[in-house]
Amino acid sequence: MDLFLVFDHGDGVLVGVFITLLIMSVATWAVAATKLFALIERRRATRHSMDAIARCHRASELETQLADRDDPTAALAQAGLRAVRDYRGPLEGDAEARQRLDEALIRGIRQALDRQETRLQAGQLLFATVGSLAPFVGLFGTVWGIYGALIDLSSAESVSMGLVAGPLGEALVATAAGLAAAIPAVLFFNLFNRSHRLYRQTLDAAAHDVHSLLMHDSTLPDWARAGQRRTDPSDDPRPTTRPVEA
Repeated sequence: MDLFLVFDHGDGVLVGVFITLLIMSVATWAVAATKLFALIERRRATRHSMDAIARCHRASELETQLADRDDPTAALAQAGLRAVRDYRGPLEGDAEARQRLDEALIRGIRQALDRQETRLQAGQLLFATVGSLAPFVGLFGTVWGIYGALIDLSSAESVSMGLVAGPLGEALVATAAGLAAAIPAVLFFNLFNRSHRLYRQTLDAAAHDVHSLLMHDSTLPDWARAGQRRTDPSDDPRPTTRPVEA
């Protein structure tokens, strides 16, 4: 059946249904292709970052190794380093001081994990929306097309099989178009949802490694204090007093 007949003979509602389903389908495939390429690149970059984390034994080494990387695993490590550097409590001392540092570090890494989780879920809402709405949009087009066909038949002087089959066939195609848009969306939603769960396990492992590395680094207090001095404007050695005006 030539689908262009729907646009030639269908009314505005039926044409609008097909255009809506076409937009849904194109958007679904475009987002799926974008997410697929991003997933491949993200996994490749993550392997390099995980190897770098495994080679590091100090915060200074971790900072140097991951300074120019922007994948989610590197972002977790950078968030952990930033949490330690921004911490203004005691970096060494008794068990209570270590516990407070540990809580600040966990909080910083957890916030980074939440941000990466939000980034991973981008596009999933589109898949869920298309997968749930497209069949009903197609069904609406079918019902509307059948209604229009019956109205036309009621005013016809004679009824033949060709007069009935054509409009009804065009109307039923709307349901098929709705399913054609919905099925890939549901498939992509499930596939990427599973890949996100597996990747989240990788991020959890990376977060554990970063936390363990930083909490067992004996040079961490010196590294953090050095970074705080570089970023604290109160430690600027240049004079801050203005010259006395004559």
